[in-house]
Amino acid sequence: MQLNFDNPKPIYLQMVDEVKKALVRGELAPGDKIPSLKERAQMSQVNPNTVQRAYQEMEREGLTETLRGQGTFIKNDPALLLHIRAEMANTAVRQFIEEMRGLGVEPGETELLLRKQLYEGEEA
Repeated sequence: MQLNFDNPKPIYLQMVDEVKKALVRGELAPGDKIPSLKERAQMSQVNPNTVQRAYQEMEREGLTETLRGQGTFIKNDPALLLHIRAEMANTAVRQFIEEMRGLGVEPGETELLLRKQLYEGEEA
């Protein structure tokens, strides 16, 4: 799990994002058990309260479910992965567009730059 302690985004939200990314990349799958609070805190070298907050947020978002005495699991919902992938892709596109606007790049130029990078990426 890649946490950036210099990032202004709260650590617990970074932890939620990392679980989502792991799902999208196929490193986690619906139904998988995730480490206990104590294990995750030790692995990430953060306070257990931070991990607890991340786990509460994931449960609130419908990403995980906790089964008493068994642990916390990625919710076994077939639509979950599609929803998370779409959410993350939309966020990335919005951030990109905001950055390009902030640089004063016109929409047509942004589109050309994007197309050029996409096609160069296929050739590489």
